[in-house]
Amino acid sequence: MGTASTKSRNRKRGNQPIAVLESGAAASATDLNEPSEISERAWRIACVSIFFVAALLRLYDLNLVPLHHDEGVNGNFLVRLVREGVYHYDPANYHGPTLYYFAAFYPWLLRVFFGSGAQNNYGLTTTTIRLVPALFGLATVGLIFTLRRNLGTVATLGAALLLAISPGAVYLSRYFIHETLFVFFTLGLVVAALKFYEHARLIYLILAAISAALLFATKETAMISAGVLVIALIITRVYSFFSGASSASGRTKKKKPKTTATDGNSDASFVERVGGAGKLAAWIGLALLVFIAVYVVFYSSFFTNYPKGVYDSLKTFQFWTKTGKEAHKHPKVTYFWWLLLQESPLLVLGAIGAAVAVLKPLKSFALFCALWAFGLTAAYSLIAYKTPWLALNFVLPLALCSGIALESFYRQFVRLELSRRMRWLALAGVVLIAVGPLPGLARIFDQVVSPDPSPGLFTALSQAEIHAKTFIPGYQTIDLNFINYDNDNRYYVYVYAHTRRETLKLVDEINTIAQRSHQGAATGLTIVSPDYWPLPWYLRDYTRIGYYGRITPSTEPMILASSNQVAEVQAAYGDRYRQIQSGFNPEGSFPLRPGVDLLLYARRELLP
Repeated sequence: MGTASTKSRNRKRGNQPIAVLESGAAASATDLNEPSEISERAWRIACVSIFFVAALLRLYDLNLVPLHHDEGVNGNFLVRLVREGVYHYDPANYHGPTLYYFAAFYPWLLRVFFGSGAQNNYGLTTTTIRLVPALFGLATVGLIFTLRRNLGTVATLGAALLLAISPGAVYLSRYFIHETLFVFFTLGLVVAALKFYEHARLIYLILAAISAALLFATKETAMISAGVLVIALIITRVYSFFSGASSASGRTKKKKPKTTATDGNSDASFVERVGGAGKLAAWIGLALLVFIAVYVVFYSSFFTNYPKGVYDSLKTFQFWTKTGKEAHKHPKVTYFWWLLLQESPLLVLGAIGAAVAVLKPLKSFALFCALWAFGLTAAYSLIAYKTPWLALNFVLPLALCSGIALESFYRQFVRLELSRRMRWLALAGVVLIAVGPLPGLARIFDQVVSPDPSPGLFTALSQAEIHAKTFIPGYQTIDLNFINYDNDNRYYVYVYAHTRRETLKLVDEINTIAQRSHQGAATGLTIVSPDYWPLPWYLRDYTRIGYYGRITPSTEPMILASSNQVAEVQAAYGDRYRQIQSGFNPEGSFPLRPGVDLLLYARRELLP
């Protein structure tokens, strides 16, 4: 992390390598950071404070929200991997293996220290499995701090803060799915590549190769992210070259920025710093071998499914190309509206930052971030398949662009000759407006454009009261993650077909009846409902559960059916069973997710 003060950098300016991705006409990092200079003590305090807020939001009460359908599926894979040591990648239905192996590390570690019997009991809890994406989400915030030299002090702190409190970034960091790991590896690839270009050290190239391999071993959408990053890099370099050439030739009125001693030919200088073209080629070859090795290790399930697992990883694009055209289809503007309703600070500030990066190209990396953010947004918008968690891929670069906007605001305050204290107070006001009134105004705008939203679960508060609270800075993050985490109203876009909190009451009822039967985990349960995820996770310790998805003969103590199967249940099981009333609705059913309600039946002799 570049934490040296501006004055100390000035003393070494002659020998300092250029800022990463900078063209020959780019300004030095010293000149660009000068207006936003703060003391190192203040920098460290700000970093620790932001990191603490990010940790609190991501780690507090991870057991609060019931698992989503997809989390239940992922949890089922993890249970088998931990207990049986078996995992084989399936290209037809599921994403890459990294999530499961990282999540299995803790249970395996406990088994090593506490014996073989621990494999069935230790580590497999909702809190511990969600701790994995939570830590990766937290690490993503921490990784932004390493970009201080490339973004600037204010931009880096602003980007980290906005990502730390982003409603979606927090929500998905508390989700046991692949997306948070995927975004971390994407940023890891970018940061490592930047540091390699800047310092010309092999370790950064190896880290970039590992990040890229883990990115592709996490989700098949790595191809989209990698493609956008490459295109953004090419456009950035071309733009920097021509903008620098124009300034140098005097064809524009733009003042030529100051350059470092090595700025005359940045690519040639980089090759020289590496040690020549031959050495660079050898390093690239080594990095490619590292990429292949990491990729093969994960997809082959550590060589227990070799070569089939590796072959299946290449087949996945065929399956997901078809899935992208059939499932979760939404209009092209969907992501814009989702971002407007739930991530309006990042959308608005990100657009401003992108405009600044294009119109006033002080740093090439700023332009790269703008192309990264809106390139990914455009790429995913063109695909019919759309889910809210995919938006996390461009929430990250939007946060970086938002930091660039805040840096631009700070520079304007400097030009207005405000005192340092007033500059920071004014900047704090901009941030408070962005995370407070702006989301409220976004909802009002949405009401004007598309009024009368579906009511969802809004019962205790009126629409006006809900919108009024949205004007409170930070309320949107707290509301989504700790209050309305299962609300299917359209304003909670990340709550996508989510499991309702009443499902946990259903699990409690099953556990109560199991205790009453004196059989505990050996109590039988026949599940005839076609919809039941994520229940396999919550019932993972039961040994006599049948998942049939249709009416089937049974004499087990309990039967779980869909609310659409009432007549079939009565015809098949007669008076031997009695329905457990949930108390949530007149039908006595337990809501699983929007449109899916479950009915629990128990043998009469087990009921009071």
